[in-house]
Amino acid sequence: MSDKIQQLSPRLANQIAAGEVVERPASVIKELLENSLDAGASRLEVEIDNGGIKRIRVRDNGKGIEKEDLPLALARHATSKIHALEDLEAVATLGFRGEALASISSVARLELTSSRDDSGKGWQVVASGRDMQAQLNPAAHPRGTSVDVRDLFFNTPARRKFLRTEKTEFNRVDDTIKRLALSRFDVSISLRHNGKGVHNLRAGSGRVEMERRVAQVCGPAFMQNALHIDVERSGLRLWGWVAEPAFSRSQADLQFFYVNGRAIRDKVVSHAVRRAFADVLYHGRHPAFVLYLELDPASVDVNVHPTKHEVRFRDGRLVHDFLFGSLHRALADVRPGQREETEQQQTETVGGISAGEFAGQQKMALSSRPSPGDLQQQMQNYGTLHQPYRAQPGVSEAAPAATATPSPTVAGWNSALAPQTDGEEAPPLGFALAQLHGIYILAQNEQGLIVVDMHAAHERIVYEQMKSAHATGGIQAQPLLVPVSLAVSQREADCFEERSEVFTALGFVLQRAGPETLLVRQVPTMLHGAEVEQLVRDVLSDLLAQGGSDRIGERINEILSTMACHGSVRANRKLTVPEMNALLRDMERTERSGQCNHGRPTWTQVKLADMDKWFMRGQ
Repeated sequence: MSDKIQQLSPRLANQIAAGEVVERPASVIKELLENSLDAGASRLEVEIDNGGIKRIRVRDNGKGIEKEDLPLALARHATSKIHALEDLEAVATLGFRGEALASISSVARLELTSSRDDSGKGWQVVASGRDMQAQLNPAAHPRGTSVDVRDLFFNTPARRKFLRTEKTEFNRVDDTIKRLALSRFDVSISLRHNGKGVHNLRAGSGRVEMERRVAQVCGPAFMQNALHIDVERSGLRLWGWVAEPAFSRSQADLQFFYVNGRAIRDKVVSHAVRRAFADVLYHGRHPAFVLYLELDPASVDVNVHPTKHEVRFRDGRLVHDFLFGSLHRALADVRPGQREETEQQQTETVGGISAGEFAGQQKMALSSRPSPGDLQQQMQNYGTLHQPYRAQPGVSEAAPAATATPSPTVAGWNSALAPQTDGEEAPPLGFALAQLHGIYILAQNEQGLIVVDMHAAHERIVYEQMKSAHATGGIQAQPLLVPVSLAVSQREADCFEERSEVFTALGFVLQRAGPETLLVRQVPTMLHGAEVEQLVRDVLSDLLAQGGSDRIGERINEILSTMACHGSVRANRKLTVPEMNALLRDMERTERSGQCNHGRPTWTQVKLADMDKWFMRGQ
């Protein structure tokens, strides 16, 4: 190898550049379609053969390219989208690097045909990786541009062998089409593979047309479980659809996020979404969403990656907090009864597309956080629920061992908890009918049968109460008649002394009575009746696991969740009908009560029509 420095040939330079933007057929299609959209196209037609390896053809009805500009379109660093350095400060187009067509033509056989008017006459430029010399010829063509790419990587066999099977490459092309289709509802898009139609997505700008396209791309089940959001604040706007936590995925395959119309992946966005779902998503599951963030183009740098999949926000903290706050609120601000109305609208939107296995189940996050003034009354109402029980053989959940307290009167539940009367509309979660196996509450509402996991639901209610109390000045404590002596390790005792203020805010009053002894004098009022010793040990364990005080602040909800689990009603605990109705009403007032603290659903609706089918009624 010579040590002499020399200029690379245009062919080799373009092939090196191609490695940045041309990885496989899907990346070629992405670059071509983005160029078409930047040219003002309202109709995009894509045809591929052999997964795009053999041939890719993209036609648009955009404004076309002038005859004299056609050879320049295949030259490196030639573009009509930026003219000065200042243009990079606020990029408003999808493509601008000026090397996509040059890179593609260096590793494939390319024909570019375009016309600027409706005369039917245009011009064609042809180039291939062998000589890179463009040939210009007249050609018949309607207004717009067509790009025909054949034999991808025909002259770079080392890269061609890394292409996957036809099916795999087609799936990636399909994903690219879907991602782009969700970025521009006003553009019609069609896809044909090996001569067969795959997609024919019609343009539309209204809410109904948008939701129809989302249903076509993401599936009707997504739309039937989706919440529409539209929030604007501090120069930022977030709108789109986010699926309820019950509609989670085993992989992150239904996550579409756009910044000013550009599909992106970003760590700031990912972290904000994960935090918003932290309280309601089951472990190992992924949320589903189609979301659009709009902001000043000068506030985001899109030129940080050759494929423009990544961006850099000027004020990442502002964007993060806005996304987290908007999604966090959206997941909490859904009341019982709204789902039925939304379902009807979405059924009309998707044009009767079947939702498959999701058609019979409707789960939701509920809303209306109880005010601090309501907490004491709710704690009293749940006094009976906090009584311990003795586990029966075969019951997996351990029973609290604390001493039982007398049951308070149920008079406080008044007429709102009475059974439904003629002419009276049932509340969204209905009226309790019975308890099943000491685990589930069966209730009747207007639509049919409600089944509630009483432990999971009560756990969420207690958790939300504790979060509210903690946020408004601390959790109220209740003295124990007899202090509980707790044998701990010296490390745990030291942790208590170092974090005593955290225990106080959580509603505990402890005292160190020796190197390895703690006295528990007060516990949170709403957890009265829980097993004190195990509760304190679990909190100590959480505090030790969090390490520094900063991390404790960030993870305080996890500690509150642990405490709430101790304070919620256990399996096999027999409830009266008024107690069951009290739980249902508090679910209707509590945020995120559609999922327990661990992300599992707390209730489901079985519709009367579905039960009729079980027994073949009316057939």
